[in-house]
Amino acid sequence: MTFIPRIFLTLTLLTLTACSSMYYNALESVGIPKRELMIHRVEKARDTQEETKEQFKSALDQFTAVTNFSGGDLEAVYNKLNDEYQDSVSQAKLVRKRITDIEDVSEALFEEWEEEITQYSSASLKRNSQQQLDSTKRQYKQLIKAMKRAETKLDPVLAVFKDQVLYLKHNLNARAISSLKDELRGIQSDVSTLISAMENSINEANSFISSMENK
Repeated sequence: MTFIPRIFLTLTLLTLTACSSMYYNALESVGIPKRELMIHRVEKARDTQEETKEQFKSALDQFTAVTNFSGGDLEAVYNKLNDEYQDSVSQAKLVRKRITDIEDVSEALFEEWEEEITQYSSASLKRNSQQQLDSTKRQYKQLIKAMKRAETKLDPVLAVFKDQVLYLKHNLNARAISSLKDELRGIQSDVSTLISAMENSINEANSFISSMENK
């Protein structure tokens, strides 16, 4: 049975409890171990960061279009820019959720792994499992560090976008457009920094997924 259909089988279980340990136990009862779920969540976080990267590019393009406004319906232009801003806010929230989801399942996985290591009777197998755990933890810390570094770049860009959207809303005139032009270079730099951090995080996610699948 594939991962997604098995997830659907557990939907009714999700309404029964908000306790993570019971949730993970319920998934394992239908054949979805924490390790598999962790990989799946990292994949989702990676994909969300890809979508977020493209969304912020789109918002920057719309902002640039506003500064090049030369006539027409200025309110319609504002509405487009506001839509891009709102979409960016939504994506930023989703990025944060994905990171939290990874942290939650990783904590459960590592706790279980550490407890199970104590159950080995073979010293060599115990040592090998501990080495694998230590390696996985190091890679995980590197992954989360990259993801959180990228996440910290979101709010500064959103703050600038929000300022410009509000300013344009309150001043639907050519003077407002001229003022926005002065901010364009700074916004371009902030978005470029964000995208670079996102790409680094995405690369870390791909590396982590590959490593987990080969262990």
